Amino acid sequence: MVEKVVIMGAAGRDFHNFNVYFRDNPRYRVIAFTAAQIPHIEGRLYPPRLSGELYPRGIPIYAEQELVRLIREYKIDLVVFSYSDIPHVEVMHKASLAMAEGADFILVGATYTMLQARKPVIAVCAVRTGCGKSQTTRKVCEILTKAGRKVVAVRHPMPYGDLTHQVVQRFSSYQDFASQQCTIEEREEYEPLIEQGIVVYAGVDYGKILRQAEEEGDVIVWDGGNNDTPFYHPDLHIVLFDPHRAGHELLYYPGEANMLMAHVAVINKVDTASPADVEQVRNNIRHYAPRAQIVLAESPVLVSDPSQIAGKKVLIVEDGPTLTHGGMPYGAGTIAARKYGAAEIVDPRPYAVGSIRDSYRTYPEIGTRLPAMGYSREQIGDLQETINAVACDLVLFSTPINLTRLLSINKPALRIRYEYRDHAQPFLEEVILAKLPGLLAGPS
Repeated sequence: MVEKVVIMGAAGRDFHNFNVYFRDNPRYRVIAFTAAQIPHIEGRLYPPRLSGELYPRGIPIYAEQELVRLIREYKIDLVVFSYSDIPHVEVMHKASLAMAEGADFILVGATYTMLQARKPVIAVCAVRTGCGKSQTTRKVCEILTKAGRKVVAVRHPMPYGDLTHQVVQRFSSYQDFASQQCTIEEREEYEPLIEQGIVVYAGVDYGKILRQAEEEGDVIVWDGGNNDTPFYHPDLHIVLFDPHRAGHELLYYPGEANMLMAHVAVINKVDTASPADVEQVRNNIRHYAPRAQIVLAESPVLVSDPSQIAGKKVLIVEDGPTLTHGGMPYGAGTIAARKYGAAEIVDPRPYAVGSIRDSYRTYPEIGTRLPAMGYSREQIGDLQETINAVACDLVLFSTPINLTRLLSINKPALRIRYEYRDHAQPFLEEVILAKLPGLLAGPS
């Protein structure tokens, strides 16, 4: 009998699991996707162009709150959990809900969905959102480029717009961001790599993306999202750990799986974390992933003119996902404000409007930091209006891109940046060379 399926997702892993396993499988009939974490991604259709011959009308996407209704109305046999950075206990709460309604609940195996590439793949993943994947990806690309390799980065999916036009996306210039109507979240991931001269691929169909990337590069660097596992089978699997959230490597799905599969375990932010927390993370890696080689790294805060911060009332705009489902209480902007003597961190919550106000209701633990939420034009407008309403002397933007290019701000602003830096030997370049002998010897 054909099993009726709902895939729980967040516009990324869910689509990949469908493409790899369910799309052409006559054993299953996918009735719907559900959507969580990302605002306004429900109410769309997974289009016929992507869904295949078994789904000529496409597949509807509902809000996750509709799960029980869908199970009951369509007599769903199987619920497939397909998104990331979720506490283990929360995954089981969702499993219990599905099972109580009479449906089976499964997690698709990480390695099962990894596509095999013809070119070497280095994957950069993490145990939580906000560990420092992006700057580590840039460092890996720098190492490979210096060695004479043509590098192509493939980013974990962020298809928040019209899926029909996002099957395969290639970014190599700022014009590409405009033509493909990128959100703030997309630009934060793509723009720093483009500035580095690296071509970035993303989209929905990662089989098609892989075939194009293989034609263009000597080495593919998988730039992971959240704490998800790679979509491509890695020849070298680098996993980031955050000692500011020591112990989370054992508590979140699928970050723990990344830890267990890691070839290289990078403990990041050791310059700002307590030695005890660094040691806790190191001990967990040694115990649960003893084959992983440990590398210590820093994410130094870079400020062009720190003197602007001293004595000022500052509004801190931090990376959105890091604060929201990443659960970090603060980021680089807060570190810079404290380090360089800000007089006060202004609370933006009384000034928040629209979807930004909603974000504070959904994630009350954010506190006095403003998350750079920009998943739609409307939300970008809400962010701009909120910033301009806050009574402060200076705005500190600690997002990966220069938001003043996208927002019209009525007060002085300063960008806070951060990059990967080795803390002690072994250095990352040494480890890559040792793990993949011959890869850095020169172009093929």
